[in-house]
Amino acid sequence: MSQIRDSIDRFQKNTFLFEELVKRDFKQKYKRTVLGMAWSILSPLLNLLVMSLVFTQFFGRNMEHYTTYLFCGNLVFSYFRESTNSGMNALMANSSIFSKVNVPKYMFLLSKNISSLINFGLTLCVFFVFALIDHVPFGPHFLMLIYPVCCLVLFNIGMGLILSALFVFFRDITYLYDIFTMLLMYMSAIFYTVESFGPTVQKLFLLNPVYCYIRYFRIITLEGRIPSLSYHLLCAFYVVLIVGIGGLIYRKYNHKFLYYV
Repeated sequence: MSQIRDSIDRFQKNTFLFEELVKRDFKQKYKRTVLGMAWSILSPLLNLLVMSLVFTQFFGRNMEHYTTYLFCGNLVFSYFRESTNSGMNALMANSSIFSKVNVPKYMFLLSKNISSLINFGLTLCVFFVFALIDHVPFGPHFLMLIYPVCCLVLFNIGMGLILSALFVFFRDITYLYDIFTMLLMYMSAIFYTVESFGPTVQKLFLLNPVYCYIRYFRIITLEGRIPSLSYHLLCAFYVVLIVGIGGLIYRKYNHKFLYYV
């Protein structure tokens, strides 16, 4: 508990730096672009358009609200990929700062995640408008989407802790992670349904945390119900596991980062 308090105190002392990092990361993302922040909305919509044109004839011909189904998967996975990819380079991109000034290194990762979260929030607003146009019935159960969003934020931070630490020691991780995310995309049932598989295979999909969060979105949006307590616990378990592993790695190798950047 004392270590947690120390970390919070150090973070509060560097609040100004953190705010400046968030502003810098967000500005750099759209630097020298004509449309600027509009790409936060246009990019996922264009991806959705391409995927919808390609996959509707193969998977969504007989499925109601298939485009919204596709949007759910693309929305969650895009946020996961953007957040973890930017988080992986968080330490190396800011090595010139923490190698000279003693600041909490996780601040650089958090700033990257805040920038990705802002983009996700803008896209989520577009998703709600799109779902309304697609005649998806809205209700109070939509408030429960706060839960998977919170899980996603924490899960992405945990993944960022792991990836940013690995990237300091092993530069090859960036190439391996590109392959991993491509494989994960095909294993997350973004454009197809798992109902076409047997019960055993459907349960195996639950070993994929990203699929679990995508599935939560779809249960709320398309099925109009709240997932079971066990499903909530499963989503939380992945958060605790990944954040725990990431925290342990940072705690163990925090003082060695300086020798490898």
